[in-house]
Formats: sequence, structure tokens, C-alpha cells
Amino acid sequence: MKLPIITKRLILRKITAEDVDAMFSLDSNPEVMKYVGVQPFTQKEESAKMIENIINQYEKNGTGRLAVIEKETNKFIGWSGIKLLTEEVNGHKNVYELGYRFLPDFWGKGYATESAKASLDLGFNQLNADTIYAYADVENQSSNYILTKLGFENKGTFLDEGDICNWYELEKK
Repeated sequence: MKLPIITKRLILRKITAEDVDAMFSLDSNPEVMKYVGVQPFTQKEESAKMIENIINQYEKNGTGRLAVIEKETNKFIGWSGIKLLTEEVNGHKNVYELGYRFLPDFWGKGYATESAKASLDLGFNQLNADTIYAYADVENQSSNYILTKLGFENKGTFLDEGDICNWYELEKK
């Protein structure tokens, strides 16, 4: 993975242990976690463990979620990126999946789309994926809109730990 990835307004880089405060502000926010299927974190240690898992993914799988830094302010505003699904989701395993999560102050500014485009470029051109998958809670209108705008094809719904989610696929052009 060639990093950092620099876009017009963002820097995507590996998440590090130093990001724990920023990750906790994301993971503990009920608005952010509303459609994730996980309760908001209540202790910083939970975010520290999440970061450890992400760092392990970089080492084991050559990819993982990336910190998204707003260039103008140098502030951690969320994460985006491609990870290898090592646990089965909707009948798929060992496939690349796009995900993103941002602090509410940065919603509606096009950052998810901008960072996702950079992540997809990494997935198709550095990781040589033929297909990248994504999924979002059916009620998460913003996320579903973004995935459709990025060109993902909605392949139907499935149950993910009690939540009804849309399953998306995007093939390399």
C-alpha cells in the first residue's frame, strides 16, 4: 500500500496508536454509530483495541481502514478504506470491502465520496481487486446514496446481526 494518499482536500494515512482520542470521539458518538450495529464505545480502551486490530490488518492483509485528515486543518475527521473481510458477511469471505465513518461536523461535505474514490483506486490499482464490496443499513440514506453515486450496484438485502443491510458490488472497469 503506497501511502499517504493525497486528494484535493484530504490525506489518507495509516491509523496509529496516537489516533486513539480521535477514534474514540468517532466510536463513542451515538450519531456516528447509529447504523453500525454496534453500541457507541464508552471507554477509550475500546478504541485502542480497535486500532490494534486495524494495525494487525495492515500487517496480515496488506490493507485496512485509513485515517482521513482534512488538509486545511490537519484534523482527523474520520476513516475510510478497503479492508479484507476475513469473517463471512452475506456469504462472502476473503473479499475486499469499502467502508467509511466520519464525525458529524464533516457530514455533507463530500468527504466520504472523495475518500472512497481514493480508496477504490487503491483497491483496484494497488490491491488488484476485480470486485469491491460494501454494505450499509437500509435506513442509512446517506451511505446508500454515496455507494450508488460511486457506481456500486445494489445486489439486495441481507440480515447483519439483526440489522437489514443493502449489499453492494463494484467491478473493476
